[in-house]
Amino acid sequence: MTVVVVQPSTLVRTLQFSARVATVSRVDVGATVTGRVRQVRVEEGARVQAGQVLIELEEDEWRAALRQAQATQAQAAATRRNAREELARIQALVAQGFVTASRADDARRAVDVAQAQEGAALAAVELARARLAQARIVAPTAARVLARHVEPGQIVQAGKALLSLALAGPTQLVAAVDERFLAQLQRGQRADVIADAFPQQRFAARVSALAPAIDPQRGAVEVRLDLDGPAPPFLREDLTVSVEVETGRREQALVLPLTALREGDAVWVVDDGRLQSRPVRLGLRTLQAVEVLQGLAAGEQVALGDGAQPGQRVRPQAAVSPPASGSMSSANLGDTIGEAMRR
Repeated sequence: MTVVVVQPSTLVRTLQFSARVATVSRVDVGATVTGRVRQVRVEEGARVQAGQVLIELEEDEWRAALRQAQATQAQAAATRRNAREELARIQALVAQGFVTASRADDARRAVDVAQAQEGAALAAVELARARLAQARIVAPTAARVLARHVEPGQIVQAGKALLSLALAGPTQLVAAVDERFLAQLQRGQRADVIADAFPQQRFAARVSALAPAIDPQRGAVEVRLDLDGPAPPFLREDLTVSVEVETGRREQALVLPLTALREGDAVWVVDDGRLQSRPVRLGLRTLQAVEVLQGLAAGEQVALGDGAQPGQRVRPQAAVSPPASGSMSSANLGDTIGEAMRR
């Protein structure tokens, strides 16, 4: 009968699933005024800095409006200066008794009106400058252009998305993991990540967040992972990667293959050449092996076959070693058995 010799070893349980690359924030940028596009300064994939001009609209009309507003402001300023000079002249005449005080009151009112007109003209200049500034669409912060939806000569409406940007910031991995594996996951767990397009360039990540709610349509929980270091240069937004999270580890554990377990969490131990049924208390479990917490000691032999019954005398055959690690997979949100990641 084939037996396994119980020996302390490291037992590791991992969980495999697919994830996609995502930046923390995405934004759509567009015009706040209606106009014709004169120039698009960026292409898809370009990296841009805060304040960099992305799109220019034709601005001749807005420049003309600004010049007109500035001329009106200059005229209002001149009117206000003349009104103040007139007020000063009339106040001098009133002091000399040549005119009545009512003339001074009229002059003061004229100054007030001129100042109000100048204020309105200044506001019109600021409005014209603001409209002119809106002819240039700039990056709100450092980002990368994900999509471009506009070409020169196109008439665009206010509020229409013209560019999609991924704002600069930490790169995350986002995955939908079968809810059955939720108990295995927790923040801080380390993970190995590879992209199918770059299988030789493995990098590390850690579980950073678990969604507080389950997606009822898919029966899945959203899991986010942060990279342990700088993002590899080959990563692209929405790139699919394979993730293997270490969900459990036991150092110097007594490990048995699952095939050694009998009904009721018992094992058949070879004791003095005979099979004896012995209950055991189990711990960490993988798809191939399980940790034994109580009931066995290092060096004991546990039967794997079914060719005998407890109490019978047996002759142990070649011993085998139990697997020290196992992986579970949430691929396709239901497949619980997956291949180990390529190493």
